[in-house]
Amino acid sequence: MRVLITNDDGVHQPGITALAQAVAGAGYDTLVVAPKEDWSGAGAAIGPVHVGQTVEYDTITVPGLEDVPVYGIDGPPALCVLLARIGGFGAPPDVVVSGVNPGNNTGRSILHSGTVGAAMTASSFGVSGLAVSIGAPDDDGGAVEWETATSLAVGALDWLIGAPVRTILNLNVPNIAVADVRGVRLARLAPFGTVRTAIVESGEGRLQVELRATEEELAADTDTALVLAGFAAVTPILGPRAAAEGIDVAERLEAVLGGPGPPPTTA
Repeated sequence: MRVLITNDDGVHQPGITALAQAVAGAGYDTLVVAPKEDWSGAGAAIGPVHVGQTVEYDTITVPGLEDVPVYGIDGPPALCVLLARIGGFGAPPDVVVSGVNPGNNTGRSILHSGTVGAAMTASSFGVSGLAVSIGAPDDDGGAVEWETATSLAVGALDWLIGAPVRTILNLNVPNIAVADVRGVRLARLAPFGTVRTAIVESGEGRLQVELRATEEELAADTDTALVLAGFAAVTPILGPRAAAEGIDVAERLEAVLGGPGPPPTTA
C-alpha cells in the first residue's frame, strides 16, 4: 500500500516530517511530494499548468526520512497529488495523506485550505484522501504536539484503507498531549473556523486584512466547537459531484433557445 504524503506549508516544515515518519513507521510504503514554498490557502488549485510545460522538482534529503523518497515541486499541493497519481514519481500512490497543518482547518472555509484541497484532489484522481491539522501553538511560541496528530492520523489511515475508494476525511486535533485528548467525535462542519478574516485598514488600491478569533457560540457537535473543547474531530467530506437540486435548469435554459430541443440520441 503506497501512501503519498503532502502538505501546503512546504516540504521542509516539521509537520510533514512528523507525519511521514509516523506513516512509514506504521509499515506503509511512503512517498513525500510537497511544495517547495508555502502554498497555504491554495485550496485544490493546481496552478497554470499547460501542455508541454515543465514542472521543476528537487530531490530532498530530510533528517529522519533517509529511507523515504522526498521531492519538492514548484507548485501547490493539489499539483503534487496530480503528478504523483499519473506516475511522475514512480508507482502511483494508493491513498493520500495531507498535513500535518499547524492550525486547524474547520468549518466551511475548508474550501480554501490547501491541506484539505490535496485530499479532495486525491478523490478526484480515484483514491481516498485524509487531511490532518492540529491547533496552532500559543502566541508565546509554545510547542506543537505533533504526536497527537500523527498517532490519530495513522489510525484514520488504517480505517481509510478499508473504506470505499475516494473517501475523504478531514481530521482536526487540539494542540494538547495525546493523553489529554477527551476523545474523538464525528463532526459536522461549523459555519466558520476558529478565526475569521477581517479588513482592518483600507486605502487607495490596498486592503489590509487580519485573522480575528470568533466569539460566536457554535453548536457542540461542530468541528470547530469540538476541537476547542479538547476533542479530536473527524469529518467525512463529499468531493465534487453533480447535485440533484436544480434539475429543471436545463429546461429553463432551453427556453432561452426558443423551446425544448430534440431529445439526446444514444450511439
